[in-house]
Amino acid sequence: MAQTGSGGAAGPSSPEEHYVTGSGAPLPGQRSLEQAIGAQVRAQRTRRGLKSADLAAAAGISGSLMSKIETGQVSPSLATLQAVAGALNVPIAVLFSAVEEPRDCSHVRAGEGVVIERRGTKAGHQYRLLGHSLAGDLVVEPYLITLSQEAVPYTAFQHAGIELIHMLTGRVAYRHADRTYDLAPGDTLMFDASAAHGPETLIELPMTYLSIIVYTRQP
Repeated sequence: MAQTGSGGAAGPSSPEEHYVTGSGAPLPGQRSLEQAIGAQVRAQRTRRGLKSADLAAAAGISGSLMSKIETGQVSPSLATLQAVAGALNVPIAVLFSAVEEPRDCSHVRAGEGVVIERRGTKAGHQYRLLGHSLAGDLVVEPYLITLSQEAVPYTAFQHAGIELIHMLTGRVAYRHADRTYDLAPGDTLMFDASAAHGPETLIELPMTYLSIIVYTRQP
């Protein structure tokens, strides 16, 4: 536990000591050079719509070696990295760019979120995207959803991942799979989004709620 000094300001007493929250998430770790290069190779490959085996063949290396490179299990030679970079049609320096990669941060001011048409959007349902994840295997999509007086119920939303909704205004009977939950301002519901879900009975309109969808990025 960090102690408060005579000046009244608290801080970690040593480099190994960190402030923590109530989250159970582990402290950030430092990726090895091999892991950073592997992640960049995989990102470049998936960006081009290539399979691992296709990239391995183009680079003239075995599929097992390519798999080990992408997972950071081996330290490839410069000649191998040059071959992989050539197959990806990028300078070899690109493969080292993730070693000191910046951390994601997305800032959206009030009212500036991008209004989008999400799959299955119905009349009177407005989705305002509040931020986006730029890289990594995990995708987080935070939406501010507004249902106007013209909104109609729709309980057939279905997609991969986990979704959390937090009610801000209005009231709704929200269906998930075979159960319905009466939600009022301040209520939160988190669920497996692969089951059919959505607002079943619009009790009080207009309504707004925060929806956060988390899923694994597809290769």
